[in-house]
Parts: sequence; C-alpha cells; structure tokens
Amino acid sequence: MSNSSSITEFLLLTFTDTRELQLLHFALFLPICLAALLGNGLILTAVACDHRLHTPMYFFLFNLALLDLGSISTTLPKAMANSLWDTRAISYPGCAAQLFLFVFLISAEYFLLTIMAYDRYVAICKPLHYGSLLGSRACAQMAAAAWGSGVLNAVLHTANTFSLPLCRGNAVDQFFCEIPQILKLSCSDSYLREIQLLTFSGFLVFGCFVFILFSYVQIFKAVLRMPSEQGRHKAFSMCLPHLAVVSLFLSTAMFAYLKPPSISSPFLNLVLAVLYSVVPPTLNPFIYSLKNQELKGDIRKVILWIFLNSEKFPFFFQK
Repeated sequence: MSNSSSITEFLLLTFTDTRELQLLHFALFLPICLAALLGNGLILTAVACDHRLHTPMYFFLFNLALLDLGSISTTLPKAMANSLWDTRAISYPGCAAQLFLFVFLISAEYFLLTIMAYDRYVAICKPLHYGSLLGSRACAQMAAAAWGSGVLNAVLHTANTFSLPLCRGNAVDQFFCEIPQILKLSCSDSYLREIQLLTFSGFLVFGCFVFILFSYVQIFKAVLRMPSEQGRHKAFSMCLPHLAVVSLFLSTAMFAYLKPPSISSPFLNLVLAVLYSVVPPTLNPFIYSLKNQELKGDIRKVILWIFLNSEKFPFFFQK
C-alpha cells in the first residue's frame, strides 16, 4: 500500500508495449498535432489581422481556437514524448498541472460553445437587437466569464482530487491525467467529496446543454418562418458549423464518460480519450472554414503571405 505523500510520479497508460508500434504511434500523432496547431493558428491569425472579421461571431471563434490550441497542447505532446522515449512517467506536479489545464480548457470551451449558441440565437431570432445585446463590452464580459468559470472549475476539481489520499499505487489507466483515473487510485472511502463536486458539474453541463438545445429550437423555428430560400440558406450556413462542433464535442465526451461499465476496457477508454481530447480541437478549424468563404479567403491570404515571406524566416523555412 502507498499513500499520496510517498508518490513522486505517476505512470501513464501507453498505447502499446511494442517499441516499433510506439514509434508508429508517434509518427501518426505528429501530423495530427501539427494539423491542429496549424489550423487553429491560421484562424487566430486571420481573425486578428482582418478588421472585417472583428465581429462577435469571429471574436468567439478566436477564443475557441485559443482553447483548442491549449487543449491539444496539454495532452498529446506528453503522450508523444512518452512513445518516442519509451517511458510512462509523469511527475506528480506535472500530473496535477495537466489535470488542471485539461479541466480548465475543456470547461471553458463548453461554456464558450454555450455563449456561441446565444450569439447565433440573437443573430437570427433578434437581428435588430444584435448590436445592443452583443456589443464589444458584452462580448468581452461573456468570454471572460467562460474563461473564469473554467479556471474556477479546474481549481476546485484539481485541489479536491489531489487532496485525496492515494492508496492504490501510481499507475493511471489513461494516456494523460484525468479525474476518473486519479479517483481510482484513491482510498475507497475518501472520494465522496469529489463525486459530489462531479455531480454538481454534471448538472451544470446539463444546464448548458438544455440552453443550447433551446436556442437551436428557437433558431430552427425562426429559419423555417423565413420567406426567402436564400435567407434560410444563409441562416443555416451560419449555424451548421457551430452545431457540428457542439455535436462532435458532446457526443465524444458523453460516450466516453456515460458508457455502460460492462463495455469498459483500457483499450476502449484509450480510444475514446483520443476521440474527445484530440479529434475536436483538430477538426474544429476545418469545420468552421469549410463553408465560410470569408474566413477561407483570409486563411488563404495568410498561407500565401507566409510562403511569399519565407525567405525572411530561414529558421522555419529551410531551402
């Protein structure tokens, strides 16, 4: 038996024990990580540089790209480094920091997606009041509320989780540190506080889900009442990327955490963790730019500018 005071590091779950397959996993995840960083980085650059995109919708998209950059950078690089160097170790402070950042970024992203649903609702259902309800000050306050709520949620969960005595070793059944896997290492009678906090967070998540659902019910009602087919098409084009991102985010996370215990296994948990922690931040930039001609055009300009000025950055662009 061990306790938390004697634990100096945790052992993360590896994708495989075969050295050749470990290198293969590193080679597979490297382009995924680079694609996520590039896609979100291009959105950040395009929105920041084009004054035409300084609107509430793109302001929230800018924040979403920032959160996706942080999310993919919190979990995947450490797993890739472990695969490359054939190790499983992560330090105790490193595990706590990883859990804090992951909870913070995922929570803030979910709250931000809820705010973005409100943005779409006002834009379509109350277009005459859009400027007054979503001015620059209101947008900044809502974004700050999403980030601040994420920080508060992460502080509470991280402090509560790592205050529990750990009596079941230090092997985490996941490729990054997450709350359910740390709770499995705690003493059987000591994790009730965290369960209560998770239950409260679950009600909060459900409340946000109901708000998003209600917003889209009102949006679809308003769109179907539009007399112009062009207007309906434009409204759907505004909403579909956000709806796709929300669906991808919720479906992967809900299936990972709400699946029946009877079908649970380390391999399945590993695959599901990749789905909800890696896939959304990688696909979100492509979902938002797929049918958004304005954003797509600005991203092309950014890419063209990079290539035209590549000789000014010899460190990044080797001839």
